Amino acid sequence: MEKKLYHHNSDGTFRNPEGSPKRDPNIKWSYKIFNKEKKKLDMTISDGHTIDKAQVLRDLNKYKNDNYIAWIGHATFIFKLGDTTIITDPVFSKNAGPLIFGPKRFTEPALKLSEIPQIDLLLLTHNHYDHQDMMTIRRFPYKSAKVLVPLKLSKYFKTNGYQNVNEMDWYDEIKINDKLKITFLPAIHWSKRSLTDTNKTLWGSFLIEYNEKKILFACDTGIGNIYHDLGNKYGPIDLTIINIGAYNFYPIMPYKDRSIYHTNPEEALKIGKDLKSKKILGMHWGTFVLSLEPIMEPPARFKNNAEKYGFDKEDALIFKIGQISKISDIIN
Repeated sequence: MEKKLYHHNSDGTFRNPEGSPKRDPNIKWSYKIFNKEKKKLDMTISDGHTIDKAQVLRDLNKYKNDNYIAWIGHATFIFKLGDTTIITDPVFSKNAGPLIFGPKRFTEPALKLSEIPQIDLLLLTHNHYDHQDMMTIRRFPYKSAKVLVPLKLSKYFKTNGYQNVNEMDWYDEIKINDKLKITFLPAIHWSKRSLTDTNKTLWGSFLIEYNEKKILFACDTGIGNIYHDLGNKYGPIDLTIINIGAYNFYPIMPYKDRSIYHTNPEEALKIGKDLKSKKILGMHWGTFVLSLEPIMEPPARFKNNAEKYGFDKEDALIFKIGQISKISDIIN
């Protein structure tokens, strides 16, 4: 018999890589405490956090013949790599939850869904509402795009008119063209959309290899030993894009500024170091209130601690929402 992979449980659910941190089962989530603490947050958005829409549209046109990275907000990025334009975890709804429920955006997407360029490839990392947004999936204007999703998530796209949907397990590779290859890699996270589907679908990150350059869209993850292994197998990485927000759930959790399933800014830098990453870009902050750290804290901690983890300060990158940068200006 074929040996079952460690992250595949016998009941059909999935689990994190061997040796990953585990959440204390005795900790109980409290919406009452969370909402009480959330009201104490300073919701002042720093100047320059977002770029004016007119400027975003001008830049989109300016760079249309270049390879670029654009931050639309949260975990939604657009990459143009040669003839292929990629979007990650597209979320254009006003809130991250079912129907009108869930956390509301405090910054708008850099572009409307109707304003995005033609997309050839859609990458989805996992099924949480701030990543798998069904309003966006239903209304997406480019359903002819190739879609790559974790195991057991294809139904959400196939039932909404997408024809080219590919489920991937960890370490699966798909060659898009002669210059572009996508590999689905482990992340330390979880999946859930209802009361009965915890970890019934897989989660992960995407290694994008284009023209001998490597971009790891690490997205949502906690810290763990798996990144030593990934660094040895796939490093050095030219650019790692990773969550630096949604890490503080104190006093619901007994520890402050740490989460099993999201890295804080210092842990994100540690993962970047483990991956032998040349540069690291922080995301998953500045859009939704998902946790209880100050909303503008993640980028400051990320920048201020870069040198402790072997990065020059300018190589710990923070984008503005709406920023479009040429790949050649980031990856040398």
